[in-house]
Amino acid sequence: MRPVIAAASLILAIIAAGCSSNPPLRTDASSSAIHAAEAVGVEGAPRAALHLQLAKESLAQAQVLAEKGEREEARSLLMRAQADAELAILLSREQSVKTEAALAVDKVRQLQQENR
Repeated sequence: MRPVIAAASLILAIIAAGCSSNPPLRTDASSSAIHAAEAVGVEGAPRAALHLQLAKESLAQAQVLAEKGEREEARSLLMRAQADAELAILLSREQSVKTEAALAVDKVRQLQQENR
């Protein structure tokens, strides 16, 4: 009877060790980048909005893949989500800078007209 209990205990220990070796997927970096992109606001930049949406979709898909045990593919999608979110931030800032530059050029032209 003791060998059966010992074998059962060993099997349970192996199963428990196998379960604990599969740590949760680290989504912190991609989630933070997505939140930052949302905070910056991408309403005025359609390309930025597109990349923010792609980031959200990649994050969701990565979580599904992680639940299925496809961790490498999930990690790859998380990196893509982070990159898309960061690109959304940059594209949003680019649009803001272009808008400010256009306003400055208009102001200069207006001042030039007034000084003639």
